[in-house]
Amino acid sequence: MEEQLAIKPQNTIVILSDEHSRKVAACYGHPLVRTPNLDRLAASGTRFTASYSPSPICVPARASFATGRYVNHIRCWDNAIAYDGKPASWGHELMAGGHEVVSIGKLHYTRGDAARNGFSEEILPLHIVDGVGDLLGLIRDDMAPRKGALLMGPEAGPGESEYTRYDRSIAEAAVDWLKNPARSESGKPWVLYVGFVAPHFPLVAPEEFFDLYKDLDIELPKLYAKPDRPSHPFLNAMRECMVHDKGFKDEAMVRQALAAYYGLVSFLDDNIGKVLNALEEAGLRSNTRVIYSSDHGDNLGARGMWAKSTMYEESAGVPLIVAGEGIPKGHVCEEPVTLADLYPTLLESAQCSPTLKQPPPVDGVSLFAVANGQTPDRTILVEYHAAAAISATYMVRVRQYKFIYYVGLPAMLFDLEKDPEELNDLGKSSEHADIRAECEATLRGMVNPEEVDAQARLDQQHRIEQFGGREAIVKGGTFRFSPPPNVSPEVFPNQ
Repeated sequence: MEEQLAIKPQNTIVILSDEHSRKVAACYGHPLVRTPNLDRLAASGTRFTASYSPSPICVPARASFATGRYVNHIRCWDNAIAYDGKPASWGHELMAGGHEVVSIGKLHYTRGDAARNGFSEEILPLHIVDGVGDLLGLIRDDMAPRKGALLMGPEAGPGESEYTRYDRSIAEAAVDWLKNPARSESGKPWVLYVGFVAPHFPLVAPEEFFDLYKDLDIELPKLYAKPDRPSHPFLNAMRECMVHDKGFKDEAMVRQALAAYYGLVSFLDDNIGKVLNALEEAGLRSNTRVIYSSDHGDNLGARGMWAKSTMYEESAGVPLIVAGEGIPKGHVCEEPVTLADLYPTLLESAQCSPTLKQPPPVDGVSLFAVANGQTPDRTILVEYHAAAAISATYMVRVRQYKFIYYVGLPAMLFDLEKDPEELNDLGKSSEHADIRAECEATLRGMVNPEEVDAQARLDQQHRIEQFGGREAIVKGGTFRFSPPPNVSPEVFPNQ
């Protein structure tokens, strides 16, 4: 029988960034990137090395983070079907228990309504555009190229963007909230959620942070040369729709983009440092746990792909650091975990018993037990049904093996122990047939891939029809990313 941990109720700060690949931080072993504040947070707590997004794209990942359920259980499939307050989030449960739950920054839910979204207050919230989101991402067959994606390379470099200005305002608001003596009047532990946007593109980094990397010898992404890129129907279709790499004119532009991404990670780290310093200055550090993660990662040019949407570690993997009482210090945990685990973790941190009990059951488990050496009897699931996906895609971890199942397309298998960079696909290896069969059986024990794919496509088709059909959506153009509050989206034609 596993020993039950005695967890003291404390405040919790959850810091969630956007598009931060787990590989790109000093504490995760990156040789160039400077992240002193994340490094000191990791030194004071536990760093998870096999942490995953429930879905490598913003809206589904954040819906799963909010509810503790996998995407197929809540049917928030893509960036046009967002969390709308049901089922209950960890915030709803905490508020029902009398706790204050405040949000500052990006959420990416359907619209701003604090109580409906599970917060006592939303400060500077960013939600999906007009409560509608990315309608073009609903169209998964005969997809038009995303022309705005061609700007990723040409625009990369030093400077300011609406996102960097927004992140500064988020950091300032979080610092002000922590310094306010009236931050909580209930006497119970509070939860503060801080949602930064960096290092999400545009890859425009404030000059002082870009300058940290502009003169360094930055290697090209792995498997970047066209002959080296793996060919697979899903990946090939993704590259033809998400045409980011076609906008890069030369290797110098690739290196400049990587320098800008690294600069944005350091900019993010600096803002995190401001929040952590304010926590210390307010005298709250000893009574507050801190959790840092990101909604998904970024391919960063590996295999000729940028942004997210794949099951490779760069895209589906996320950093996850938890620090505070009850969490081992300076510890590294290799057990696979997921953002869905933050739901029970936050409730346990506040010692708040769930009372709302809305179906479906929560899929996550508390990270307190995992960080302290307990191994949950479960398998991590990642799934993708969103933009540019010609096939529903699922990923499970079975021991050191990573199995990627594409409905109607060849599967992939990687041995992450022998091949951590995922250079050798064992999907057709005869000597790995048994492990592939075991992995697929494990997947099918959790979800019926074909049935879920059919449900996702049906929900997406209903949404397409709701907005006038395919042609109307394509004619309406698309935006590259959701803008901050009070900023209009930049719309690009699709034809």
